[in-house]
Amino acid sequence: MPAYEVEHVSKLTDDQKDQLAEAITQIHSQQFSTPRLFVNVRITDISNQRTYVAGKQHKSNRIFAYVRHGPSRTQSDYDAVSKALEDVWTRIVPDTELRLVMFYGAIVAGMEAGLNIPPAGQDAEWIKENWETFVKKAEGGDGDFADLIKQYS
Repeated sequence: MPAYEVEHVSKLTDDQKDQLAEAITQIHSQQFSTPRLFVNVRITDISNQRTYVAGKQHKSNRIFAYVRHGPSRTQSDYDAVSKALEDVWTRIVPDTELRLVMFYGAIVAGMEAGLNIPPAGQDAEWIKENWETFVKKAEGGDGDFADLIKQYS
């Protein structure tokens, strides 16, 4: 459901990328009750791209998050996630700055893994409504859905 875009100019190892993806998944899933299976993360090296701030070339590490926004998600929720992201960045990638965390509440509808995504704040009801589908997918050998079943059992 959410899509996190990590753009980095600092050299990251594969282990650091894996740790960042896991941490982002954990943070979002806990803050917004989103099943881990539906938290998407892409990590891209932008060190060779020209990026600008205030009209001047400026290279920085940053995270853009495309999320479902609604009345159940407050400014303090997003602030908490921003702080948590900064904290894990500092732990995983020491001595480099995470310059920007930006949320876009742009996801109004969509489909993932063959399921329509719910509005923000309605994940619990959506999980109940789709539980049988999750179980069938898990029983059919889909390991991602088997993990989802474990997460909520």
